[in-house]
Amino acid sequence: MLEPETYTGGIVETNGHVLRLPGGTLLVDAPEGVAAWLRAQNIRVDALLLTHQHFDHVLDAALVKSEHGCPIYAWSPFSRALTLEKFFGAATGSSFSVPEYTVDHVLEGSANQVSIAGVEWQLFHVPGHSADSVCFWQNDQQILMSGDVIFYGSLGRCDFPGGSFKQLVAGIEEKLWPLPEITRVYPGHGPGTTIGREKRENPFM
Repeated sequence: MLEPETYTGGIVETNGHVLRLPGGTLLVDAPEGVAAWLRAQNIRVDALLLTHQHFDHVLDAALVKSEHGCPIYAWSPFSRALTLEKFFGAATGSSFSVPEYTVDHVLEGSANQVSIAGVEWQLFHVPGHSADSVCFWQNDQQILMSGDVIFYGSLGRCDFPGGSFKQLVAGIEEKLWPLPEITRVYPGHGPGTTIGREKRENPFM
């Protein structure tokens, strides 16, 4: 059974998940500090998957790409309208500047499946937290990399520019709830969970 290795760091304790697959090693999201952690762990990354491009998930994306020479997969091209660094900076009184990077594989408009590191991933575009939020589901391993769409006992915030609670809930019900209940969910913040648990117990659904 595939178990991610997880780094957690940055101002809002964001998860970066490493998946070691037969065809290569994937990093899901690139929070601040993950590049140094990868060096310390002697982990080489073959591809970087971004669940969305809010600043806390992409602060180390350019550095990871530079150090590992890996392609970046994301729903949309890089855009400061998606990183929301000015919005978060104003809200927290801090200053954020996301180093620009190139998204090599823009997933919007592509087929619902993509092959990465020799493994087929099903793509679920679930906006509401961020316009570009995408979940990556792997059927054989029964794992879902959910980003900030759904957490253990919670959902992604919808009070950001472009957010919509109604849209988020509708996307979860339509696209994630049909997945097997044993599907293990690895979110962008906090501990893992399962689809079954969240269907039964998530108070926001």
